[in-house]
Amino acid sequence: MASATTRSLKARLNNGEGPFYGLFLLSFSPTLAEIAGHAGYDFVVVDMEHGSGGISDALPCLRALAATGTPAILRIPDNSPTWAKKALDLGPQGIMIPMIDCQLSAQQAVSHCRYPPAGVRGAAYPIVRASKYGIDEDYIDKCESELLIMCQVESEEAVRKVKEIAAVDGVDCIMIGPLDLSVSMGYLGDPGNGKVKEMIRVAEKAVLETKAEKGSDGGSAGAYLAGFAMPQDGPEELKKRGYNMVCGAVDVGLFKSAAVEDVKRFKLK
Repeated sequence: MASATTRSLKARLNNGEGPFYGLFLLSFSPTLAEIAGHAGYDFVVVDMEHGSGGISDALPCLRALAATGTPAILRIPDNSPTWAKKALDLGPQGIMIPMIDCQLSAQQAVSHCRYPPAGVRGAAYPIVRASKYGIDEDYIDKCESELLIMCQVESEEAVRKVKEIAAVDGVDCIMIGPLDLSVSMGYLGDPGNGKVKEMIRVAEKAVLETKAEKGSDGGSAGAYLAGFAMPQDGPEELKKRGYNMVCGAVDVGLFKSAAVEDVKRFKLK
């Protein structure tokens, strides 16, 4: 988690800062993670859902990001208490859970991130990296309040129930997944389809409305809005539409584009 002298990503969002710009890391390369941090990304998502690595591969990336002061978010493969437990013990500032389709699955996701009696997270806090291996004696008092829980909305069913998902206590952010959403609508390979874009607008509007509402304590309710920029909806466009967190690229995609252009330059000479 964030050190005593550094505000967490969640605290900065709650303070009205942002929008924040991030990168997805699929290569599990600590070197690329370190470069991303030095380049100035506000956060980096280490992707264990589609990336090739697991917990042991993610750890060096988290260490590299910590060295640059860059918040790490771990995306786990599915809504599983085992994956959440192992991911949280590494000490990321945020956790991203894919394929959240209803209020119940959102409640389950939150419970995986909470110690009993509020949840089902297994307790090993005296020895894990998240608590600085037990050196941070305040860890259990702050870990849940500082953790950013991001639920991914990636299907038509999820969009229809997005307000219910965002209203679940503990859900801090709704991350819209345009690729899986397009596939769920029957538009594989066509995420820019007009009907997909309309569905994304519906989800965006619903999430932004929840954040505009007031909670019972008079504070802000609902969830923050996050998303991944696509060719038809670039990072600047998402920023204009009210996104609090925007992911604009994937590390392997950036390298692919640079490599292809590099080869073209040589072969055209």
